[in-house]
Amino acid sequence: MLRDMTIGQYYQTDSILHRLDPRVKIVATFVYIISLFLVNSFGGYIIAACFLIAMILLSHVPFSYMIRGMRSIVFLLLITVLFNLFLTPGEVIAQFWKLKITREGLAFSIKMGTRLIMLILGCSLMTLTTTPNQLTDAIESLLGPLKKLHVPVHEIAMMMSIALRFIPILLEETDKIMKAQMARGADFESGSLMQRMKNLVPLLVPLFISAFRRANDLAMAMEARCYHGGEGRTRMKPLIYRKRDYAAYAVLIAFLGVCILSRVLASQMPGLLRM
Repeated sequence: MLRDMTIGQYYQTDSILHRLDPRVKIVATFVYIISLFLVNSFGGYIIAACFLIAMILLSHVPFSYMIRGMRSIVFLLLITVLFNLFLTPGEVIAQFWKLKITREGLAFSIKMGTRLIMLILGCSLMTLTTTPNQLTDAIESLLGPLKKLHVPVHEIAMMMSIALRFIPILLEETDKIMKAQMARGADFESGSLMQRMKNLVPLLVPLFISAFRRANDLAMAMEARCYHGGEGRTRMKPLIYRKRDYAAYAVLIAFLGVCILSRVLASQMPGLLRM
C-alpha cells in the first residue's frame, strides 16, 4: 500500500501538461480545489470530473496508475463517508440500532467522498507532471511579492519542495524496514486494529533515524555547494510564459466560469440539478 501513494512522485513522460509552466499547474490546482467546493449540484460534479479526466488524458499518465494511488486513502475516505452518513441530522430513511441514515446525510456523504477523490487525483496530477525543482521555482515566483515584506520566500519554497520530495523517499524507506522486520518474524497484518498499531511501533525508531540521517546528508551536500539562501541566486532555466501557458490560463478561466454558472443555475433550479 505504501508504494501506491502517488502524491510527491514524478512520472516522466512527454505531454503537454509536462511542458506547461509549473506556475500554471500550481494555480490550476488551487483553482480546481476551489471549484470542487464551489459546485453543489450533480451537473457541477460532472463538469469537474470531465475536466479532471481530460487533464489526465493530456498528461499521458496511465489512468490505472492514478487509481492505484487512491488505495492509500481508502481508510480516510471510508471514515469521512461514514461520519457524514450517520452523523448528519435530517429526514431518516433507514436505521440500524442507534445509527440513523438521513437523506441529507446520504447526499452530503456522496458529495464529500466525490470531492475527496477528485481532490487527491488533482493534487497527484500536479506532482506527477512537475519536478521538485520546477515546483520550488514556481512557488518562489508566485510568492515573489512577499519579498517586499521581508518574507523568506526562497527558503519557504525550498522547505516545501524538500518536504514534498521526501514523501516517496520515506515511503520507500518504510517499505524496506517493514520487509526487513517481517523477515525477522514480525507480523503487521494479523490481529486487531490496536494490535496492528502496536506492531508498527518498532518501525518508528529506524524510520526516524533514517530520516535524520538523510536530512543531515542533504544539509552537508548543500553546505558543500556553498548554499546560503535565495539572496543573489540565479536560475539555469528561468521560468518564461509561452503561448501554451496563456492558452491554459484561458481554459482555466473558462472552466471556473462554467462552475460558477452551474452553481447559479443550481440555486435557481434546485429541483433540477441539485444532488
